[in-house]
Amino acid sequence: MTTITCKLPEKLAAQLDSVARAERRSKSAVLREALEDRFKKKRRRNVVSGYDLVKHLCGSLKGGPADLATNPKHMKGFGE
Repeated sequence: MTTITCKLPEKLAAQLDSVARAERRSKSAVLREALEDRFKKKRRRNVVSGYDLVKHLCGSLKGGPADLATNPKHMKGFGE
């Protein structure tokens, strides 16, 4: 495992110390978990959803029924 040195503001260092004490874990373990969570969230933000691929098309169709999303008659026979 690699060792790094990090300078923290007093308030943040106090919060880290408090969390580590409350969870009975080392400050290093708390920091490792926080960094892992941060990097997982970053990877998820880079994933493109289906909506991201077609959002430029939303609202671009003219002449369709105004109640398409709410009226069950438009779904009759769908999936059969």
